Amino acid sequence: MSERTTAGQFFDAAIGLLQRVRDEESRPIAAAGTLLADTVAAGGRLFAFGVGHSSLAAQDLVYRAGGLALMNLLAVPGTVGVDVMPATLGSALERVDGLATVVLDNSPVRAGDALVIVSLSGRNALPVEMAMAARARDVGVIGVTSVAYSAHTASRHASGTYLKDHCDIVLDSKIAVGDAELALDTVPAPFAPASTVVATALLQAVMATAAGVLADRGIEPPLLRSGNVDGGHAWNARIFEQYADRIFYWH
Repeated sequence: MSERTTAGQFFDAAIGLLQRVRDEESRPIAAAGTLLADTVAAGGRLFAFGVGHSSLAAQDLVYRAGGLALMNLLAVPGTVGVDVMPATLGSALERVDGLATVVLDNSPVRAGDALVIVSLSGRNALPVEMAMAARARDVGVIGVTSVAYSAHTASRHASGTYLKDHCDIVLDSKIAVGDAELALDTVPAPFAPASTVVATALLQAVMATAAGVLADRGIEPPLLRSGNVDGGHAWNARIFEQYADRIFYWH
């Protein structure tokens, strides 16, 4: 595809970002994968959380062929996607103080678990409070965010802090403020967001690391297989039964 096309330019931008996070985030990726492996080995559970489009990367980890079966979605009603009407409700709920604490109080999350929080800006009340409240419960927190936002935008949490300030491990997506990779003189606004591509790739790299660390320790990673290959359903049924007390989307 020609580099002169907008499609080609977007692919180039996305590939460039993926190369950056591969090279610059290798240590936090390894640390995050090890944290998840430690949690699994110690009998803990895994959770992922995000709001709106940030939730897409979190959802990609749950009930996923080739993924860790123990990853559960920590869902806040009205914030998981754009299926809620109006779609702007999720953005509004993300700015509500106190909501994260209520959600955690009514969730299965407990000390010794691990929670992945995805928030591009990391500036809104819900992800900031979610990280703060989780760590107060002795839950390991991995944040996926663009650190650039903390330098160029104001926090919307009462503490004046950002998601990155309340995580055990931070994965920087390198996404520029505004989440738009392309600009043309003929188009009045920047366009072509890449945050979902990068956040999803970052987290799948973390999952791959966790599986490798567990295997290196002689522990079979609790992975799911595709239901569209022969034997996949039987394999998954065994995993579900073995880890029934740590999987919350199954029963």
